[in-house]
Amino acid sequence: MALQRHSVTRFLELLPGALLLDVRSPSEYAHAHLPGAMSLPLFSDAERAQVGTAYKQQSREAAIKIGLDHFGPRMRATIETVERAARERDLGPKPVLCIYCWRGGMRSGAVAWLLDLYGFTVHVLDGGYKSFRNYVLETFTLPFRLRILGGYTGSGKTELLPQLKALGETVVDLEGLACHKGSAFGSIDMPPQPTQELFENLLALELRSSIVNRESSIEAADADSFLSAQEAAKS
Repeated sequence: MALQRHSVTRFLELLPGALLLDVRSPSEYAHAHLPGAMSLPLFSDAERAQVGTAYKQQSREAAIKIGLDHFGPRMRATIETVERAARERDLGPKPVLCIYCWRGGMRSGAVAWLLDLYGFTVHVLDGGYKSFRNYVLETFTLPFRLRILGGYTGSGKTELLPQLKALGETVVDLEGLACHKGSAFGSIDMPPQPTQELFENLLALELRSSIVNRESSIEAADADSFLSAQEAAKS
């Protein structure tokens, strides 16, 4: 069947219950990615550089041939990696796949073609990760109604957030998103911190999904992070 390409908004709507695949290089993924995405690189960093150089210095056709030299022998392994990931996540034998690369071009197109041929239902992000980042930065220019939850360090602000959520309030836990408890406790007992760009991605999706014409409580300990993201989007 023909590959299905979608805008950022529609693509995000398709994610629940789907397997999200980032087919960019490992270093691109490590820098930042769509939250919840699994890394399934079409090329290694070195291979990507080789293909890119051929594209610029020789031709599109030469770059495609070099890309096929790298990707061809790994086609079966790519399919089996997706099948294994689906089993580990209890998504069934043929889950819906949502795929993106940097600009929604040849990398996502190649992997999507293979997985579609094998029988998966495949959706591709039109414009790729670049379009998602524009969506993220646009989020920080929107007018949100926010209530900052203030208090001294150790006063229990973090513990109050789930209680507010249980009462039907929308909350954004900045410390949880940043995996950092502020200047006093830092990253003690927290998972590894995301990069600044990944933090922005996480925050944007949290705001988009949690705040619908409502006020939201944000813990004040890391409120500067949100304000910094807003300023970065405006600059």
